[in-house]
Amino acid sequence: MTAVTLSKITKQFGDVTAVKELDITIKEGEFFTFLGPSGCGKTTTLRMIAGFYYPSAGKVKFNDRDMTTVSPEKRNTGMVFQNYALFPHMTVFENVAFGLKVRKVNKAEVKRRVEDVLEKVRLKPFIDRQVSQLSGGQQQRVALARALVIEPDILLLDEPLSNLDARLRDEMRNEILRLQREYGITTIYVTHDQVEALTMSDRIAVFNVGNCQQIGTPTEIYNQPVNDFVAEFIGETNLFKVKKTGEGLFCEALNLRVHTSRENSMKNESIKMSVRPEAITLSKTKLEGVNVLVGKVDLVQFTGESVHSFIKVNEGHTTLKVTDLNRGPSTYLQEGSDIYVQLPPDQVRIVPVAKE
Repeated sequence: MTAVTLSKITKQFGDVTAVKELDITIKEGEFFTFLGPSGCGKTTTLRMIAGFYYPSAGKVKFNDRDMTTVSPEKRNTGMVFQNYALFPHMTVFENVAFGLKVRKVNKAEVKRRVEDVLEKVRLKPFIDRQVSQLSGGQQQRVALARALVIEPDILLLDEPLSNLDARLRDEMRNEILRLQREYGITTIYVTHDQVEALTMSDRIAVFNVGNCQQIGTPTEIYNQPVNDFVAEFIGETNLFKVKKTGEGLFCEALNLRVHTSRENSMKNESIKMSVRPEAITLSKTKLEGVNVLVGKVDLVQFTGESVHSFIKVNEGHTTLKVTDLNRGPSTYLQEGSDIYVQLPPDQVRIVPVAKE
């Protein structure tokens, strides 16, 4: 298996710096995700690992081998593109076999390896079918099979599920993860979809404007965001500016002296508080303790598995979003009703404002 090390990687296109001094080590056999909004540098980084771009500065290493300026065909990486990049005039077999034929593998070995990988992606019955006759999910699995059949050291996937509908995306997430674990291959996955990142990854690197903001496991990224960008981009949160006063932290938007049981040693004056919607307590009767607000139910949204309640607080100047599991119509709040709100101190996280 292969580990990937990016050391002080920078990529410039003219005056634009797409990636800035990136340091990442991806472990052998790890499912590692680059996550971020469009234009944040995640695909550029993937392409530098693949060899399609060379860094303006820094080094790319596979294990201990310097691959910084090695051409793509000599890197033994398998790439799955957003648009699949299949040959529509070829059959499933011909598409999957293409990389092996380029490598001049003998016919018997080509047949064995193609049939084996199509068995693994559950497409062997379609081996002689034109790819243009396949569904989107089947075409995606052909693209995966074509990348895996060459037995790459590293599998690279660039937003491979973005063209599929929601239900098919769920199925393909499980399929990709199953194959990755079965092959034990080091996998680097690019997406802007936080659900994909949280459900599939061993670790995630969160990107914004060419900078890596945080690297961690899905639970670390979600529960311990290092700044306001990560807190807001991963999942949903209620995010408000706070300031330090002689009596502690004060949030003007909530007109609340904020108590938190989390360690807060930041000296940075530009700080915010983050509270996840599912962490907030609501009650029709008066609540005791700290971080208690009185509000009015402004809107209730039913989504199926959960219910979102939007609560106006601070005399209607500020809205809090609160999420709860769907426990039946009798538990839904009534719009316009009064409600007590508590932000549990162990769920209030103080984070710095991200630097550009």
